[in-house]
Amino acid sequence: MRYQGTKINPTRYDRSQLKFFIILSVLGVFMVLPIIYIISTAFKPMEELFAYPPRFFVRKPTFDNFRKLFEVVQSSGIPLSRYIFNSIMSSLTMVLTSVVISSMAAYILSKKKFRTKNLLFEINTLALMFVPAAVQIPRYLIIEKLGLIDTFAALVLPLLAMPVNVFLIKQFIDQVPNSLIESAYMDGANDFFVLFKIVMPIIMPALVTVAILAFQTSWNTPDPSSYYINDDAKKTFAFFMSAITTRISGNTVQGQGIASAASLILFIPNIVIYIIMQNKVINTMAYSGIK
Repeated sequence: MRYQGTKINPTRYDRSQLKFFIILSVLGVFMVLPIIYIISTAFKPMEELFAYPPRFFVRKPTFDNFRKLFEVVQSSGIPLSRYIFNSIMSSLTMVLTSVVISSMAAYILSKKKFRTKNLLFEINTLALMFVPAAVQIPRYLIIEKLGLIDTFAALVLPLLAMPVNVFLIKQFIDQVPNSLIESAYMDGANDFFVLFKIVMPIIMPALVTVAILAFQTSWNTPDPSSYYINDDAKKTFAFFMSAITTRISGNTVQGQGIASAASLILFIPNIVIYIIMQNKVINTMAYSGIK
């Protein structure tokens, strides 16, 4: 595609791009600095953690913080693999169910016609304003009334309601031609066939973004294990790391080092998944912004 004889995405470098390169490079450095700091702090020896003036980069990297962290883990009665298994299973379940439920809700709000359609979408948009703490008590009451306390479902169900997922997917489904869906209906397809076989393959970038958001929410959040799970063997890795760092960190240098190592371990899966799926995320944000 050409515009006035110039490619929109040129393959060769041009001097006119220099200003954009400089601006984006500066912004990129500022965005990468927190990641570098997390990694650097996790490898700082004891004498550098509370050095004055504070040091951003580690000078003598060491694995002592990780070694001490695993020593604390081994002293607990439940193996670390159990917590990791619980987190993986709950996160995968969260991703699958969240993608399906959000897609079904977004498809109805986008392509179906009924009286309360706009009202429901406005409620979903309004829900974006609520922080998790504001709905913690209603969530607990629902889980308790359903008899799900101390069950695996309690790790997943409280996190399924993600209004941002419905919002993002709806922006993509709005761009799917109605004629394509009507043609499928004329050929005898039902709503489930249209959604899973036609619409979802088209909006795959949005689904990948929603999956990443759902994974991050489930993997990083210790709240379900804190509020709904009493059996330690059913709790997640995020809760275990949070409990360890809260118990031993305090104001001690050794505790701060262990807390930094635990934070890095929790952070690694998020950054790996984002790096792998970054193109899909960028496409989703571009389309939702255009909409």
